[in-house]
Amino acid sequence: MMSVENKRVDNRKISFFIKQRRGVVLETEVGMPDNYAIADQFSLLSKLMDIHQENSFKSKSYGSAAFSIEKLSLQLETIPKEQIASLKGIGDSAARKIIEILETGKLLALEELIAKTPEGVLEMMQIKGIGPKKISTIWKEMGIEGLGELLYACNENRLLLYKGFGEKTQKNVAEAIEFYFRNQGHFLYADIETYALHMQEVLTSQFKGNKLMLCGDFLRQMPTLEKLCWVTDCSVPQITTFLEDNGFETTYSTDEVLHVKGIENVLLEFQFSPTDQIQKRSFILNGSAAFVEEWLNQYPTSLNDMHTDQDAFIAASIHYIPSFLREDPAIIERAIKGSVMDIVQPTDIKSIIHSHSDWSDGSNTIEEMAKACIDKGFEYMVISDHSKSAFYANGLTEERVKAQHQYIDELNRKYAPFKIFKSIESDILNDGSLDYSDNLLGTFDLVIASVHSNLKMSEEKAMQRVMTAIENPFTTILGHPTGRLLLSRKGYPLDHEKIIDACIANKVVIEINAHPRRLDLDWTWVARAQEKGALLSINPDAHNIEGYNDIRYGTLAAQKGGLKKENNLSSFSLSDFEAYLKG
Repeated sequence: MMSVENKRVDNRKISFFIKQRRGVVLETEVGMPDNYAIADQFSLLSKLMDIHQENSFKSKSYGSAAFSIEKLSLQLETIPKEQIASLKGIGDSAARKIIEILETGKLLALEELIAKTPEGVLEMMQIKGIGPKKISTIWKEMGIEGLGELLYACNENRLLLYKGFGEKTQKNVAEAIEFYFRNQGHFLYADIETYALHMQEVLTSQFKGNKLMLCGDFLRQMPTLEKLCWVTDCSVPQITTFLEDNGFETTYSTDEVLHVKGIENVLLEFQFSPTDQIQKRSFILNGSAAFVEEWLNQYPTSLNDMHTDQDAFIAASIHYIPSFLREDPAIIERAIKGSVMDIVQPTDIKSIIHSHSDWSDGSNTIEEMAKACIDKGFEYMVISDHSKSAFYANGLTEERVKAQHQYIDELNRKYAPFKIFKSIESDILNDGSLDYSDNLLGTFDLVIASVHSNLKMSEEKAMQRVMTAIENPFTTILGHPTGRLLLSRKGYPLDHEKIIDACIANKVVIEINAHPRRLDLDWTWVARAQEKGALLSINPDAHNIEGYNDIRYGTLAAQKGGLKKENNLSSFSLSDFEAYLKG
């Protein structure tokens, strides 16, 4: 996200159609592009060449180059230009284009293709289920140049007239477009957090004599947000003038509410209130509608004369309820009986469970991952590279599993008392079986079972597949239970109640995958799982050292569900974790 101070930056739209690793559509950034940005341009170039039916050999080579660039351990800007062509998977043609990007900040071939591609066709590239070749057919044979038009064509069964488009494909495309439309203007909490805090700092610094309270969904720690909201006693002209002078555009304005958007496309909402009503207004915005309604029914005068957020609870004579717990009105009854603050904190996490190394698709060695854990104060780490069926992720063959175990033994002798546990993220195959023989599965300290392929399933199929895996005696943890990706993929349908019950019955831990795009198990099921007696685990699913930081977002999601540290496996001490594994 860009700062207010950088309001007049490069307005090129190349990157608008390129997704960041976490899926947010972005603008071209100022400064030297990193490897991911360069890889994104190569990937887009390859796809657009396919859409335009240009040289297929070159298209494939640029797509391969994108993959190679993303996996580089060094930034391209640090590598001498004359050495770039010799890098694995690059070659002369790709090297020339890399140098062009590094020197000019752009790729002319890509700009030319974007210029002659309708914007609506470019937008189709955001839709799951339609690759470049299908997009080419939609555009050049069907004459469709926009998502709205494509959805209409799906509803009229027009796609069935063309080769490669069956009834199932048509249905999936329609659902994907509807999902895409619903999520425009949404952001992951993790992607907007820094920007929100920066804006708060900018605003409070500018209006030192006024109150500006960041509130709403951000304070409630919602995994995705449509807007950032402030309550302020500033005047409408004060806020409007400042923001418009800094490159923001007013989209809606009344005496009470102001909406603005900047180049980041984040909706900023300002609600204007007298100084003595700001806390009351903030309280109302910091809870769900159901929570606020119940609160006002029980304590109608508690919001009068508020000076701090805690004043409402003092007036009601009940324990404090933080904003992120103000969802289910039942929390009020719990607060009447006692404190509701006994929930997991980021500092309660004692370990890294679920991490990948360069043995599969991670970017750091096991030793590097372990040393980073030690530096961060963790007591142990679970290395869980992909199993053999995940060939796309360099999944481990039986022979490589044995070699990795020997290597881990060496590292454990070197770094004791810190301990690395031998694990695997085993693919749950179509029939629910796990991706190795029982003999090999028995050599791991624990097994994380996850679905990675063939995600388009009916609930019946998904339940059969996942339940079979849960009942496997070697399964320790059910990884990212629904396979969802926030703002891009719903995940397969599950009966959560039955899944929770099965995990409890089979002593299987339910993962809260901490990657900000997953946060799976969803926080809305955390309280129910805990209530029933399930053990959960906040796991980063880290593919590099930086991925450890995602623990924070998993913890924020777990907090919304009221998870206690004693019910979180990754909060167990080393001795407690070992005791748990022994059963």
